[in-house]
Amino acid sequence: MLGGKLERPATMSLNQRYRCTRQQSVAACEPLANEDFGLQAEAFTSPPKWHIAHTSWFFETFLLEPYLAHYRPLEKVYAVLFNSYYNGVGEQFPRPRRGLLSRPTVAEVMAYRQHVDQHMEALLAQEQHPQRREIEQRCRLGIEHEQQHQELFYTDLKYSLFCNPLLPAYMAASAQTPAVGPIRRPAWHSFAGGLVEIGDDGAGFAFDNEAPRHRVYLAPFEFGDRLVSNAEYQQFIDDGGYRRAELWLADGWTALQASNWRCPHYWFQRQGRWHEYTLHGPRELDPAQPVCHISAYEADAYARWAGCRLPTEAEWEHAAAGQRVNSPGAAEGYYHPRAAAKGSGPGQLYGECWQWTSSAYAPYPGFTAAAGAIGEYNGKFMCNQLVLRGGSCVTARGHVRASYRNFFYPGDRWQFSGIRLARSL
Repeated sequence: MLGGKLERPATMSLNQRYRCTRQQSVAACEPLANEDFGLQAEAFTSPPKWHIAHTSWFFETFLLEPYLAHYRPLEKVYAVLFNSYYNGVGEQFPRPRRGLLSRPTVAEVMAYRQHVDQHMEALLAQEQHPQRREIEQRCRLGIEHEQQHQELFYTDLKYSLFCNPLLPAYMAASAQTPAVGPIRRPAWHSFAGGLVEIGDDGAGFAFDNEAPRHRVYLAPFEFGDRLVSNAEYQQFIDDGGYRRAELWLADGWTALQASNWRCPHYWFQRQGRWHEYTLHGPRELDPAQPVCHISAYEADAYARWAGCRLPTEAEWEHAAAGQRVNSPGAAEGYYHPRAAAKGSGPGQLYGECWQWTSSAYAPYPGFTAAAGAIGEYNGKFMCNQLVLRGGSCVTARGHVRASYRNFFYPGDRWQFSGIRLARSL
């Protein structure tokens, strides 16, 4: 299972899905040295060990303690150490100091996972439990929550490893590593717009922020058929994109000057040539692959420079509706975005880079957060952030869909975030 490659049944029961997801997180740790588990380069990242423990805390807090009779926590203090932001269930250890938690050890964290898994197996076996429906709903939420942290595991680890002058690789490149390829010429897909529906259609799992499904009016627009490439973004840099204030939003220009941005995160030059740090270590920049690890400010500035704009989230969802969801994810050996392939519809919608939209992360009309601490999952973050759509190369397979709403602050660059262009007609 090196690197997290697991066989997945075509159809899985809830128990199988739980077990597979939990194994996936442990498998992702196999390439790590013990010293890697505590890495936390910035306050907005978390150490690998914390992600592994926090996902167990979620199942313990929201399933085992309320629903499994006579359950006893392995260590009561873990309720504080591994609580992320749920104020309704108690205090939290300060996020910026998670890297200081040398104890519990890695072995103790893995023992904690085993403890939780054993009791979750017992709970899920109780098919006649009087609250079986609530258990199934919360377990599915916990699975999707763990898949979110699997992605954060990779993005946080990449950020921390890049701070090391050795530029160490998470794991060696494999046959799955995308090779340098030709740049596909950009094309546009036209949409008539009108009154359309977006949001959760009720066909499967969805987070609360994807509901309720509702109507929005779209003016006619064009949607780029692929993501912006490294080569195209380099043209923006070469044309003085980071020096031209007229291209930037005011907050973006302030962020650029404060952080001295001159290129996407993880880009650097060696002997006059652009290179990029990846989870496989540093390598020369592939011009055909999508530009990634950029902020919404950079994405917006590039779009202005190109005479375009970023799509709204409603435009993105409308364009993606009916398109095949193909997101192989890190479990299949992909740890970096791939160049665009030929296709008839909009491509690179899923499984390469999260795509910034111009839409503020806000509640849909009629949105109501769930009662209790579980309602803190998404609703309380609906302020000062922007929506991203699609999914990235380290998103778990089966985790994304057309209505999925990711969200980050516009200055964030450590995620696999890229650019999809749009134009008004």
